[in-house]
Amino acid sequence: MPGILLETLKGTKQEKVPIWLMRQAGRYLPEYRELRAEKGGFLELVYDSEAAAEITVQPIRRFGFDGAILFSDILIVPHAMGQGLAFLAGEGPKLSPTLLEAKLEDFTAAPKRFDPIYETVRLTRGMISDEVTMLGFAGSPWTVATYMIAGEGSKDQGPARLLAYRNPARMQAILDAIIDVTIGYLRGQIDAGAEAVQLFDSWAGSLAPDEFERWVIAPNAKIVAAVKQSHPDTPIIGFPKGAGAKLPSYARETGVDAIGMDETLDPDWVHSVLPDGMPVQGNFDPLLLEAGGDAVGARAKLILRAFAERPHVFNLGHGIGQFTPIEHVESLLETIRG
Repeated sequence: MPGILLETLKGTKQEKVPIWLMRQAGRYLPEYRELRAEKGGFLELVYDSEAAAEITVQPIRRFGFDGAILFSDILIVPHAMGQGLAFLAGEGPKLSPTLLEAKLEDFTAAPKRFDPIYETVRLTRGMISDEVTMLGFAGSPWTVATYMIAGEGSKDQGPARLLAYRNPARMQAILDAIIDVTIGYLRGQIDAGAEAVQLFDSWAGSLAPDEFERWVIAPNAKIVAAVKQSHPDTPIIGFPKGAGAKLPSYARETGVDAIGMDETLDPDWVHSVLPDGMPVQGNFDPLLLEAGGDAVGARAKLILRAFAERPHVFNLGHGIGQFTPIEHVESLLETIRG
């Protein structure tokens, strides 16, 4: 029997509000830190299917979340496209050579790098109950491109934005290549057992409105249409972090089934501007969860009230912070399930 998360994403409001948290499998959990110390670096964990499946399931065992989100990273796509990838301690991901130094044609594609990710999905699906929804994901093309161009995360995505203004044809070619690979990657995750998938556009908020239409909405719409053609029953969550007032056009034009919201958005406004009955996901501030206190319950109740009339998945406005106390997560769960 499908779980309440999957049914919510398909548009059916449930008696209980389902909950999962972005980055719920990770550094704030002692069991994750223990396994990472044993196995080695982050990328090694991602490509170790048994370890990655174990990490994916850890928060389900501890908290009983309604969804298990694949333990992986959005930069697996450029790695499979042939760009070098390393995660350096204290510095984050590094991609080389950058697309300021090289061309896509210089890369040797390595699609086999997706195989352990698919195996992680298969293993995880076998480790969780039918009531827990298996969630896959990929980075949206704009966000992935910003890393491929700069070689790392950047404060305002300046290198990618400059390239888009100076040479829009080249930016379009980069995004088209990412789109093609991402479509196959999401299809592979679904074939392996993912019941819903999320498109993360973490840097969507850095773009002007017309650029947002071109580099965020249009690429995501292509991915959604292609995945829907092959897997029409699999819900797709779109998460355009920082979209702000552009959120309604994203919801209308991309074709996603559900909208993920960051913490800067007023829940009442979101409810008023999105199509009736469209599922929403979010949008509790991860820093408030880290801070704790009485404000946690008050804010959670405000969000629940705002979306009481539509299908709603409770989640954070972005990933859970590594210093978040476990007891704060437990307190939030008590409020949601209360």
